Amino acid sequence: MNATEITALLAFCTAMSFTPGPNTMLSTALAVNQGMRPALLFCLAVPAGWTVLMLACGLGLGAVVVDVPALRWGVKLVGITYLAWLAWKLSSAAQLAKVGAPPLKISFWSGMSLQLVNIKAWMLALTLTAGWVVSAAGEPAPNPGERLAIICALMVFFGFSSNLSYALMGTMLRKTLSRGNRLLWFNRAMALVLLVTAVWMLTV
Repeated sequence: MNATEITALLAFCTAMSFTPGPNTMLSTALAVNQGMRPALLFCLAVPAGWTVLMLACGLGLGAVVVDVPALRWGVKLVGITYLAWLAWKLSSAAQLAKVGAPPLKISFWSGMSLQLVNIKAWMLALTLTAGWVVSAAGEPAPNPGERLAIICALMVFFGFSSNLSYALMGTMLRKTLSRGNRLLWFNRAMALVLLVTAVWMLTV
């Protein structure tokens, strides 16, 4: 890749990774409700899922999903259903997690699987495949495998660092939100963001 391509790639990845979305909102909510350790697990799951999705798109699966309406809508509906379920769980959490089962729990595999039904992640992977993996400055790329490896490495960095930033912000808010009903209203606000994201997924 030349300097122009790398600059454009870094700008695109920064904008897509650090803007609010399902992942960053969940990173914040997990850190607020359960602390940094559970949130860190999710922060690791996101880039792992992104890498799998990026590899799949780079190897041609993305084109199949885009070309088959039933598959595309299947991905959307599963993602929307999962986000709605998470929003419902989150909206009822009124206390910080203590010993016992927390109201909002996302395992590493759940966080990783979420990326496969996250429309924002699909848009990111498909755009990167079309703009940087298979093409170079508007021409067919002579080294798509090398480009795919570079982009996967970048996405691991951006996926982890963006979600970690939001989780750290959530950790800093943890003490403040533990007073009164602040946590409940914060969780309801995060749940609303997830629901808005789910509705947005229907339009793309």
